[in-house]
Amino acid sequence: MKLTRVPTPDRNADLGTYDAVLCLLSDAPPAAALARLPYAASLKQLLSRTAAKPGQAVGVHLPNKSQTLAVLALAKKGASVFEQHLLAGRAVREILKAKPRRVLVWGSPSEGAILALLSQSFQLPRFQSRKDSAAKPRVLTRIDVTGDGSADLRQLDIEARAQNLARWLTALPPNKLDTAGYRRSIAQLARRHGLRFRWHDEAKLRRLGAGAFLAVAAGNARRDAAGIAQLSYRPRGRASARPELALVGKGILFDTGGTNLKPHRSMLDMHIDMAGSAVALASLIALAEARAPVAIDAWLAITENRIGPTAYIPQQIVTAANGTTIQVIHTDAEGRMALADTLALASRSGVPLLIDYATLTGAAVYALTERMSALLCNQAELTRELLTAGVASGERLVAFPMDEDFDSDLESKVADIMQCAVEGKGDHMLAARFLQRFVPKDRAWAHIDLAAAQRSGGLGLVASDITGFGVRLTLRWFAARYARRRAK
Repeated sequence: MKLTRVPTPDRNADLGTYDAVLCLLSDAPPAAALARLPYAASLKQLLSRTAAKPGQAVGVHLPNKSQTLAVLALAKKGASVFEQHLLAGRAVREILKAKPRRVLVWGSPSEGAILALLSQSFQLPRFQSRKDSAAKPRVLTRIDVTGDGSADLRQLDIEARAQNLARWLTALPPNKLDTAGYRRSIAQLARRHGLRFRWHDEAKLRRLGAGAFLAVAAGNARRDAAGIAQLSYRPRGRASARPELALVGKGILFDTGGTNLKPHRSMLDMHIDMAGSAVALASLIALAEARAPVAIDAWLAITENRIGPTAYIPQQIVTAANGTTIQVIHTDAEGRMALADTLALASRSGVPLLIDYATLTGAAVYALTERMSALLCNQAELTRELLTAGVASGERLVAFPMDEDFDSDLESKVADIMQCAVEGKGDHMLAARFLQRFVPKDRAWAHIDLAAAQRSGGLGLVASDITGFGVRLTLRWFAARYARRRAK
């Protein structure tokens, strides 16, 4: 895909080299700008059709020889970034119906249009044996951008490719992305992007005392079906630098619920229970591409939660890597078990800041639906930063409390802590209180419960059910936090 900035077309230009033109307008119709665009009369006519319904996108074929499709979208006054992205997503759906090869993006802001085009033209995994011509993937080869020039095209390209990588990995069926396949993919990506890659297998994790992770992995038929992947990015010339940030991801490649087996509907899409690991991995790769100025590690907890004679069961007592003893209550609360050891091991490097990503609880979905995700954090400043990044990226977060008195619901008579409460009330908050036991008190830590990892019909500028939520949020947060250092 070629993404290029071009001058605003002359009003006498034919536009016939483009299959489609996408015009996004914010707040109020810029009549003067429209007048300078080719076929201004046609576009004004189109604008008059949309003026009564801001937030809509409509299209018309221009009266040139090529019958170029023009789609015009007018944002509501004061529209948020998410609302702008939602509108851009609708406009791009109209554009891509024509299966264009070359599109001109005109207007301001153009960011949402660019990201929507890069997202919706990306083909997720498909395995049909018959090649249905009606289902052929859309082949968009070039996006030309004109307008105010404020969009950083290189950064938008990095963001879009990273989000698409997360979506691709998350969408893969469980027999296509098993542990061996995931490990190979991670190794290939690490080589391509100059990252150090280490794989901590079950034998090593046993030596490290990672009993919580190993309890989840115990039901796997093969002993090579689990491990924790550690990837390291170091800025040029700083190979020995200690990490300043750790991105931690839950990578449960399939979740049956274990001994406490899920019902059919709840298990159907459990191949996406590794979305958190995909977000952490893709975010690290994007930061490496952008040459981030600080050392960063990613830790991915990769296993499955299976049933079988060796699977872990309720009322077991297991010991995590930091010495905490855990009373198992429900085997379908496996994500916090795998993350507990992964957070503890990541913390051993002395990293001062950790963010973990996980499709952890149904409670977060019940609280928020799939339109946004839950944030639970141990530091007020970091909470504000991430909420601000959520607004700026269009990937919205809602902060939940995790006060100390919640711990009374996790008190155990036989261990240091219960894995979860017997009842599911407020489970997303209780899960965060559980996880904070495995992060040293002097570290900044945020937990993002990815309720928005999957939403039927898509979310914002993403049209697929698999959203890749969290990647752009992370990159916008990082850019804002480390902008001063990058400028030096």
